[in-house]
Amino acid sequence: MRTERLPTLEDVARIAGVSRATVSRVINGIRNVDPQLHEVVWDAVGRTGYVPNRLARSLVTRRTGTVALVVSDSETHDDDPFMGRFFADPYFGRVVGGLMSVLRDQGVQLALQIVGTDDQRKRLVGDLRNGQADGAVVLSLPAVDPLPRMLTEGNVPAVLIGRPAEPVPIDYVDLANDTGAALAADHLLARGCQRIAMITGPADVPASSDRIAGFRRSMARHGHGWVPTATGNFTQDSGETAMRALLVDNPDVDGLFAANDLMALGALSALREAGRNVPNDVAVVGFDDSSAAVAASPALTTIRHPLEDMAAEAARLLLARIEDPTMRVSSVIYEPALIKRASA
Repeated sequence: MRTERLPTLEDVARIAGVSRATVSRVINGIRNVDPQLHEVVWDAVGRTGYVPNRLARSLVTRRTGTVALVVSDSETHDDDPFMGRFFADPYFGRVVGGLMSVLRDQGVQLALQIVGTDDQRKRLVGDLRNGQADGAVVLSLPAVDPLPRMLTEGNVPAVLIGRPAEPVPIDYVDLANDTGAALAADHLLARGCQRIAMITGPADVPASSDRIAGFRRSMARHGHGWVPTATGNFTQDSGETAMRALLVDNPDVDGLFAANDLMALGALSALREAGRNVPNDVAVVGFDDSSAAVAASPALTTIRHPLEDMAAEAARLLLARIEDPTMRVSSVIYEPALIKRASA
């Protein structure tokens, strides 16, 4: 018995008179597509009977209906505390929530993979090439990470959240981190702060280096050629340690930018310990607008980092890439916003 062929993206593209890549981007909700094309494409979808549902088509396409969320960290071991940090840090939960808001409706499952050694990365790429998952959304944490290039060289569909540290032909979604840090500087200066310090993340991590550059550039434009700085690693404990160090050399600090909310929480603890009132003595601005910012005392003024939206866009990009591996490499950059609360 002959089985009727399922309609394909090529059929839709032919009826709509557009490219296969355009059809893929419309169906997967990718931004920056001419709105006039949406009606044309969806009309062609209806005329052909094409079903953009991966679960329904999995037997034909030989896809798994699963994508991997890959966290590429520095060296990890079985007793490494990273897993605890993964579940405790609101950053990761927001990413998972954003991904699932898209994948769930498409019937696609999400599998978590954490890799920290070269052997683990090689094994991951091999598993993905052998069909363990249809593609990967990657959080690349180390400053020098071979994984993005390994994925592209292995022809594995993949999307990064955060720009790659080195030029790699891979789709990515990112935030204008330098703009966000400049907003923090502008706000502290507008409040009248004159002795402003900064707690950074590791300078060799792209998001962190962009925040450092944006903050310093804005401060310099306002005549502040030197910003006292201490470095943390995006954890609350490191923020507390960094703030204590800053107070030793800069006891009269009256404004602080911390490069994420968890480090800002640590800074608040150190300032309370030193008898400094926030915001009367020291105004504090964080970055991320995470649940930690709302729970802080006082509630934290921060820079909005729309992680859920970014992760959802990464999921849409990945689904489009899986559907059409010949798509042009894309980047989507989100704009930050200042969220004013009680700390500054």
